[in-house]
Amino acid sequence: MAYTLTNLQSDIRGYTEVGDNVFTDSVVDRFIQNAENKIYRAVDADLERFYATSKMIIGNRYVTIPGDLRNIRYVQLTDSSGKQVYLNQRDPSFMAEYYDTPGTASLDIPKYYGNWDENFWVVAPTPNAIYDITLAYNREPVSLTNATVSGTGTYLSNKYQDLLLYASLVNAYGYLKGPADMIQLYQGQYKEALETYAVEQEGRRRRNEYNDGVTRIPLEAKSPSSY
Repeated sequence: MAYTLTNLQSDIRGYTEVGDNVFTDSVVDRFIQNAENKIYRAVDADLERFYATSKMIIGNRYVTIPGDLRNIRYVQLTDSSGKQVYLNQRDPSFMAEYYDTPGTASLDIPKYYGNWDENFWVVAPTPNAIYDITLAYNREPVSLTNATVSGTGTYLSNKYQDLLLYASLVNAYGYLKGPADMIQLYQGQYKEALETYAVEQEGRRRRNEYNDGVTRIPLEAKSPSSY
């Protein structure tokens, strides 16, 4: 049975005994969005695992960041012989210092990647050959408050109704500056539900990612206009 946005809004108002004159839709939706973000920060949802693929060419050290990226899991390069290399993530200051150091701008097998700007990563050293690049990442999940899914529910709302409800209630009682015992009650129930969710996600993660049919999308590989 779908647990829709309307269902959850009604339950939040019912559990807190606060009507829609105070808990308007926009207020309740913020509780839900904050609850979703809290859950996704705590545990990666396996259904949000994606791969982006592209090719790196000789002399081009820039990689387009997927527009729906939430967090990166790994970056892998594969050369023409099938040899695979996993890149180490570095912060922007490391990458900037790397390319400011004499002699490091020469072409070689990339070892590192890091943020260049909001649209691109940069790898180092600059590629010395053509490589297939795979970005394994978790995408930004669609919120239950989004009109495209509000009437049908999301994976989180349909499969883990209690988790999303308790997390939302913690936010609601915090907003009301409600009784500490109620906040503690729902915080405890949230933690129990989160543990169940985490265990089940970990169980799914033990299966082979490729055979699970994790979606792979092509990633546009182009350079910024100036570098």
